[in-house]
Amino acid sequence: MEFLLSIMTVMFVLFWMWEGTMVVYTYSVLSDSAKEGVRYAMVHGPGNSNCSGPAPSTSSACPDPSADNVAAVVKDYAGYSFHNLSAMQVAVSYPDSTNAASNRVRVVVNYDFVPYIKLPWNPPHLKAVADGRVVN
Repeated sequence: MEFLLSIMTVMFVLFWMWEGTMVVYTYSVLSDSAKEGVRYAMVHGPGNSNCSGPAPSTSSACPDPSADNVAAVVKDYAGYSFHNLSAMQVAVSYPDSTNAASNRVRVVVNYDFVPYIKLPWNPPHLKAVADGRVVN
């Protein structure tokens, strides 16, 4: 009887530790993918022939004014995790309204964590934000 209670407690704790570890790992991957998106946006300003984001009026239009390429880079990088990230939402914004050099870029990644094991808890909503400045 004591062994049964002990092993059940140990297994319960192990499952919770596994899920907690996976939440931290998934957040880390989402955070790194948002940073990777900012890095991509930083070097794909109006000075790049394959620029992303809204171009300033003084330069030619970008082939990707909605910054879909930045979101694709974020999703590609996040795909290295073990989770199904099809429900991940990526928002790319340029707070200074264009992708001109020294203007800001922000990438926000939202994801509702999907646990591997159905435990009696509400899984967390993960949000990662990365900011940077366009350099090209």
